[in-house]
Amino acid sequence: MTNAVIETMLSRSATKYYDPEAVLTDEQIAALVEIGTSAPTSFNLQNWRFVAVRSPEAKARLRPIAWNQAMTTEAAVTFVIVGQLADASTVPAVFAPMVEAGYMRKDHVPEAEKGARSIYDDNPQQQRDEAIRTATFGAAAIIYAARSMGWGSTPMIGFDAAAVRTEYGLANNEIPVMLLSVGPMREGNWPSKPRRPVLDVLSFR
Repeated sequence: MTNAVIETMLSRSATKYYDPEAVLTDEQIAALVEIGTSAPTSFNLQNWRFVAVRSPEAKARLRPIAWNQAMTTEAAVTFVIVGQLADASTVPAVFAPMVEAGYMRKDHVPEAEKGARSIYDDNPQQQRDEAIRTATFGAAAIIYAARSMGWGSTPMIGFDAAAVRTEYGLANNEIPVMLLSVGPMREGNWPSKPRRPVLDVLSFR
C-alpha cells in the first residue's frame, strides 16, 4: 500500500543538475528548516543548526572548500547541516515549554535530566554520535520535504571540515555533518537508483 508521502520518499534521488537561475525565498528556506526541526532528537535536545548558503558571494566561497562540487553554486541553497554535541544540562530548558503547555509534569524534568546525564556526561563519543544522529535526522526531513515540493536535493560529505568550521564560525561543540543542496532541477538527472532486495537487509527474529 502506498500514499503520497510514500511515493514522495520512493521517488527521491540525489540531484546532480540544478537550475542555476532558480531561487528560493527566505520563507521557503525557513519552511524547509522548520520541517527539518520536526525530526526526532534524543531527550528533545534539538542539538542542531542550519546555515543556509544562498547568496552568489557565499556560494562562491563555499565551492572551493566543498571539493569544487557544482551543486554548491548551482542549487538555490546549500545548507551546512551542523550537529551540536549532546549536552544533558540543556534538558530543563528544552523541556520547559512542555511543562508550561501541560504536557509534562515539572517534577518529571529532573528524572529526565538524570537519564540524559547518565548517557552523555563524561562520554564524548556518545555526545558526538548524538550530534551526528540529530543532524542526519534533520537533513533527511528536509530532503523529503524538498522532494514533496518538486525540488531536488543532494547530501554531500565531500568538504574540508576545518575550512567549513572557520568559514561559518562553528563553535567548539559543533560538528559540520554534511552539506545539503536544495533547489529546482534541470534536465538530465537520474531517477531513483535500484536498491538491494529487502530480504538482503532485513532479518526477522
